[in-house]
Amino acid sequence: MEGHPVSWFELPIAGNNYRAIDLRSDFGADLDRLPWLMRIMLENCIRNSEGDERNKLVEHFRSWLIGGTSQQEIPFYPGRVLMHDTTCVPALVDIAAMRDVVAENGGDPTNLVPALRVDVSVDHSVGVDRYGTKDAMAFNMHREMERNAERYRLMKWATTALPGIHVHPPGTGIMHTMNLEQLATVISVDERDGVSIARPDTLIGTDSHTPMINGIGVVAWGVGGLEAESVIFGMPVTLRLPDVIGVRCVGALKPGVLSTDLALAVTHLLRRRGISGEFVEFFGPGVSQLSAGDRAVVANMAPEYGASSGYFPIDSMTIRYLATTGRTPEHCMIVEEVTKAQGLWFDSQAQPKYSDVLELDLSTLTPVASGPQRPQDMLPIGQVANVLRATATEPARGTATTIPPYPIAIAAITSCTNTSDPKLLITAGLLARRARSMGLRPPHWVKTSLAPGSPAAERFLARAGLLEDLEAVGFGIVGYGCTTCIGNSGPLHPDMQDAVESGSVATAVLSGNRNFPGRVHPSLKYGFLMSPPMVIAHALVGTMDRDVGSAVLATRMSGQEIRLADLWPTAEEIDALTAASLEIEDFGASFAHAEQNASWSNLAASSADRFPWDPASTYITRPPFASIDQPNRLGTYTAHPLLVLGDDVTTDHISPAGQISSSSYAGQHLVAAGDPKGDLNVYAARRGNWKTMVRGLFDNRTASNLLVGTESARQTIHAPSGTVGPIWEIAERYGNEGIDTVIVAGERYGAGSSRDWAAKGVALLGVRAILAQSFERIHRSNLIGMGVLPILMPAQFHPEALTLRPGDLVIVKAEAISPRCPVEVEVARANGTSTLFNGRAAVETELDVVLLNAGGMIPHILAQR
Repeated sequence: MEGHPVSWFELPIAGNNYRAIDLRSDFGADLDRLPWLMRIMLENCIRNSEGDERNKLVEHFRSWLIGGTSQQEIPFYPGRVLMHDTTCVPALVDIAAMRDVVAENGGDPTNLVPALRVDVSVDHSVGVDRYGTKDAMAFNMHREMERNAERYRLMKWATTALPGIHVHPPGTGIMHTMNLEQLATVISVDERDGVSIARPDTLIGTDSHTPMINGIGVVAWGVGGLEAESVIFGMPVTLRLPDVIGVRCVGALKPGVLSTDLALAVTHLLRRRGISGEFVEFFGPGVSQLSAGDRAVVANMAPEYGASSGYFPIDSMTIRYLATTGRTPEHCMIVEEVTKAQGLWFDSQAQPKYSDVLELDLSTLTPVASGPQRPQDMLPIGQVANVLRATATEPARGTATTIPPYPIAIAAITSCTNTSDPKLLITAGLLARRARSMGLRPPHWVKTSLAPGSPAAERFLARAGLLEDLEAVGFGIVGYGCTTCIGNSGPLHPDMQDAVESGSVATAVLSGNRNFPGRVHPSLKYGFLMSPPMVIAHALVGTMDRDVGSAVLATRMSGQEIRLADLWPTAEEIDALTAASLEIEDFGASFAHAEQNASWSNLAASSADRFPWDPASTYITRPPFASIDQPNRLGTYTAHPLLVLGDDVTTDHISPAGQISSSSYAGQHLVAAGDPKGDLNVYAARRGNWKTMVRGLFDNRTASNLLVGTESARQTIHAPSGTVGPIWEIAERYGNEGIDTVIVAGERYGAGSSRDWAAKGVALLGVRAILAQSFERIHRSNLIGMGVLPILMPAQFHPEALTLRPGDLVIVKAEAISPRCPVEVEVARANGTSTLFNGRAAVETELDVVLLNAGGMIPHILAQR
């Protein structure tokens, strides 16, 4: 039968008429039972489908309401794409290579252009080379341009060759903060044939922390670069109708408990529940007590609690935030009126249907930290020292006698997570003011830094009179970017580096979102996440061997003992100064000023339709997987395990982002190619060069290959010969011999960042499948995007229980794959015994099946041209 026509309503707002989908007319009273984020997905499906297809999609949502779950698939068309420099560069390299393939096959490369708006933030490349000086930010930005000019020329080429791509230059802020302050509309208006159509603002981003924008009611989630490429060229995101976990919030945060503490508590709660890819929505009366800043901090950490989203519905707090950051009164009115009419406006007393519901009493929360190696490992501030001592081995003192046991090597107020909420920075500034007045300053070995997510921070901190206070205790602004949070922490203080090399158990404290071993700095195994003011408090002590919550932090000349309570500002002080220091004009004016980056404007770049590759480049190289003919890795085959890994192998372990050591395999390759030994940049900056990236795979000293027991999984064994060597060399040898390989891993394989190179690199090694206990969502999608089959193993067949040894074989039977189908696996041991089990294909949609059969996302895109 023919589908019913779409129902629209018209709203007169500020002298203009706006049309929007009438969800209540199309879905009826059941609309109020849907989670708010599902209502936005419903609107997207209705608006972008026709006839019977539209009817079928609407019925999928009705069926979901029966049990709060569904196996049905929907197409989701985001309104825009958001990327940053280290995910956009490999994507642009892929696109440039695809244009070459199109041209080489007689097509027109200029037909390969974005179908929707793509915003790129240059935020992942600035490092903390200099700190604690007035010129630190200018120096660090200058070094950023020196190191990354070649990559930036590729990005500037894209702004000309690929209409629709908008690059925001260095200094404009972190992508998620920029999204909050500048790009998000919450309700967007499209002009079509003279009609103003209002629709929810939706997007995907090539960063796992894209859900930060969920804090102001925008449905968005993170994907890998490969999936983003398909969306850029007009394909929908195909997903199974998601399970939605409702977190019912009651009560209110007590004075002294900050949004960071809330986010860490939520992370702990949801990881304990076992979240793995579900969508999360917050509801209940406690939500109304949280500011947009509070909500954004919690939403930001969705990947840390295993979720695709951390959604907060639209309400008066959303409107207040939009007004505060400079959106026009008319636009704020459009958002409020349209969302109320569409049924998207939050009701704190509503009880929608959820897949499961958890309760969170905000009034029970206290100041906390998380660590020392995972974001979900929350502990009271007073327990940090005890937990570190229990986790770490007794430190050696070596020759660094001036450094205490358990020193703090890095103290960083960093990342979008805890610098996008002005209240957190104001609190940190007030604590710094009191510390300065008492003559306190961090010890010399602590590397301190402040890297806000937005240039607006400098303006309101200066207006509050706090900028000088922060600088006085070492926390001057070093740049506007991710810096320490993603491993661009720069070198440690020389004394600290000596202490680390002598065996000292050095630690990082940061206001970021991840503390995986080696992420912040390759020499640091431990890190604690905490609020910005807590970072300063710990920095003042300089060691983790003390309970900062209750111990004496310092003693003045007068004999006065100073404790944390003497430094901590009151809630009234924080609120009053936050209100007095913020001005609406700051956000737009500071962003506009930063956009006028002279170094960026003066950077020369090609304007040709096809990118001019430089054969001598060690940054940008045409990748071999950007072709029509890629291998189909499905089938029945017998494989050697290339690597056998344990639990919590993150994308940081698989494809590091931090500094490249000249002694590493990647570093040796770059030095041999002529790059300076002392300045090889970071892995994140080399993602446009596959030869460097494949040599950096698994180069993390905390990732062990159980096949050989090495400290780093960067080495493995060639089982037929017994030779141990670099993983990429052994993989190449297996490939030359026509021998298939797989990787076996434990729980939460691929957790962390969205970097698609963790999948691209494994594909280049020739791996046909990954067998793991569980996969993190984005990495699972990236593997499929490269044609590599992810297989879930039953719980009793953990890698440690399987005890695979060199010479053991894994026989995989994966001929005809369908979503969530069983996959027969046999482990044939060298001693003649065997183990049989049924795994399950971690394949969620029919599009996943199409991609696996095509050999990956890129050949699939090219086949459509």
